[in-house]
Amino acid sequence: MMFDGINLVGVALAAVASFAFGALWYGLLGRPWQRAARMSADAARPGPITMLVTFAAELLMAFIFAGVIYHAGGLSVKSGLISAGMIWTGFFLTSLVVSHRHQKTSPLLLLIDGGHWLGVLLIQGAVIGLVG
Repeated sequence: MMFDGINLVGVALAAVASFAFGALWYGLLGRPWQRAARMSADAARPGPITMLVTFAAELLMAFIFAGVIYHAGGLSVKSGLISAGMIWTGFFLTSLVVSHRHQKTSPLLLLIDGGHWLGVLLIQGAVIGLVG
């Protein structure tokens, strides 16, 4: 199913895969993240609404990212991964650095969150590049 050159099945698969990656990432790094964010275990545990909002955001991200890859010159795993690296470096990493510096958080929080978003974008770029 296509929408203006964007394969909606690819978008859905990219969102599911990146959401699953996030669950695994923070499942493995949850305690260090919690300490770096200075949060209690109860405060750090996401509720169902937070998880739903997270998935919706990653679904929208995958849709927009698919449009960026498509309009930037064609769908392939290589173009998806290159686009992911460029978008992460130019937008995600820079935004995280500024936000975390202003919030005076631990550099570990930047590494964990930055690694998560890099993984999300690489997964979405690869899936969108592969599936369309």
